[in-house]
Amino acid sequence: MRHVVVATHGHCFDGLCSAVMFTRLMCHLHHGEELSFTYRAQGYGPGSTGVDPAILTGQDNAILDYRFSQAPQLTWYFDHHVSAFPSASDRAAFDERVNAAPSDSATRMFHNGTYGSCTKLIADIGKAHFGLAFSDVSKESELIRWADMIDSAAFPSATMAVARAEPVLHLMSVVESNGDDAFLQAMVPRLLEEPIEELAEGADIEQAYAPLAAQHEAFIELVKKCGRVVGHVVVVDLSAVVIEAAAKFVTYAMWPESAYSVALTCSAKKCKISIGYNPWSAIERRHNIAAICERHGGGGHPVVGAISLPSDQVEAARKLMNEIAEELRT
Repeated sequence: MRHVVVATHGHCFDGLCSAVMFTRLMCHLHHGEELSFTYRAQGYGPGSTGVDPAILTGQDNAILDYRFSQAPQLTWYFDHHVSAFPSASDRAAFDERVNAAPSDSATRMFHNGTYGSCTKLIADIGKAHFGLAFSDVSKESELIRWADMIDSAAFPSATMAVARAEPVLHLMSVVESNGDDAFLQAMVPRLLEEPIEELAEGADIEQAYAPLAAQHEAFIELVKKCGRVVGHVVVVDLSAVVIEAAAKFVTYAMWPESAYSVALTCSAKKCKISIGYNPWSAIERRHNIAAICERHGGGGHPVVGAISLPSDQVEAARKLMNEIAEELRT
C-alpha cells in the first residue's frame, strides 16, 4: 500500500478543499493502486517554523496551502501565498528543485501567488500537467468555486460574507473552528464522494454550526462596541476577551466606506493581528499587506494577512496594531 502524507493549512476552508483536490490528483496518478492518506493540519503561530519534517513519513509527502519546507522527503508542494517562502534560502531551494526536474511533467513543486485559492491551483495544474479529469465536473467546479470565493474574499458583498446564510458558509465556520487532524481525516473522504453543498446541509454540520452562530453574533456586537475609524482604516482591539476564531469581513459590512481593517484578537495560545483590504471599497489599495506582515514574522496575500505574537505580549501586539493602522492610513 502506498502511504501519502498531506500537510495542509488547518482550520482553513481552502486548506481542506486543497487536500480534497490533491487526493483526487493522487488517486488519478495511481489509479488501481491501493493508497492510504494521512492528513495533518498546519497552523501559523508565534515561533512557527513550518511543517515538522518528522511528520513527512509517506512514500509521497505533500505540503498544501502552507509554507515551503526544505525537508528532503517533501515530494509535492502547492501554494498560492506570496509569503510562502520564509527566507531567501527557502526560495532558492524551491527554485533548485523545480529546475532540477527533467521536464514539466516531472515537476512536483508549484507556487503561484496570483491564484485566489490553492484548491484552484491544484486543479489547474492537475489538468495541465497530469491529465486530471473529473467524472463529475459540476461537483468539482462547486468545490473550486466556493474555495476561490472564500479564500480570495470574492463574495458579491460584505453582507453575504457576514450574514452566512448559505450552508457552505456554515461549513466554512465549522472548518475554521474545528479543522484539526481528526477533522480533516474524516471530512476529506466525504468531500471526495459528496457535493460540497449537500454535505454542508447535513445535520452534523448544522449541529456543529449552531454554537458557532451564537458566537458569530456576539463577535459582531463586540466589533460594533470596540471598533474605531482612523482615516479610512477601521481598528478593532478585542484583546480584552479570549477569542479562538474571529470572523472576517465584519468591519467592511459595518463601515463600508473603509479601505482597511486592523484587528487584534487574543486566544489562549497567541495574540493575532489580522489585516485586510476591503475588496468592496471605492478607495484604491496602495499597500502590500503580505509585505507588511512579513516584516513582523507573519505573512499572507497582498490583500490580507496576519501576524502572531505570544499570548503574553498583548501590549506589544496592541502597539504593533496601532503602528500598522497608522501606516495604512498614510
